[in-house]
Amino acid sequence: MVAASLVAVEAFVLLTLGVLELANLRVIRLTMGLTTTAFFLLAAAGLAWCAWSLWKVRRWARGPVVMAQLIQLGLAWNFRDVGGLVLPLSLALVALLVIVGLLHPATTEVLEEDARL
Repeated sequence: MVAASLVAVEAFVLLTLGVLELANLRVIRLTMGLTTTAFFLLAAAGLAWCAWSLWKVRRWARGPVVMAQLIQLGLAWNFRDVGGLVLPLSLALVALLVIVGLLHPATTEVLEEDARL
């Protein structure tokens, strides 16, 4: 449940980024702004759906969420030289907590019960 909750928070952050990008849309960079907004909003919707599915104990959601966390770890590594350590450490910590939570034996057991049903 902790992993699903953290993924829901990540989805909310992506939704916020999408709305902020839309609010800062300018004619001079219209295409980039619209595609960036669409990416953030679609990623937010996908992560929210996966978080909800994890909360409802659907095992298929584990794969996409682990992939998203691995991407987030890569982003944390790329942000390590950008103005401080708060952002990269926060990204890495959340990603690692979600991965550990999803690969924990108790989680695996619960998700495997879904496969048997």
